[in-house]
Amino acid sequence: MDVVANGEAVTVPSGATVADLIAQLGLGAKWVLVERNGDPVARAELTRTRLREGDSLELVRAVAGG
Repeated sequence: MDVVANGEAVTVPSGATVADLIAQLGLGAKWVLVERNGDPVARAELTRTRLREGDSLELVRAVAGG
């Protein structure tokens, strides 16, 4: 199944969750903020939010600095 993550097409297995996508992309879920089809996805929902064909996701990695 195909989704769009940060403007790039990504193929994920059927039934994949947002957490699965984050892992596939090599990002740490603890440091990523996610928006799916324009709506924020709560961190507690990452493992329960199933992706659908054509979903558009924005993933922003939090960076600490000082």
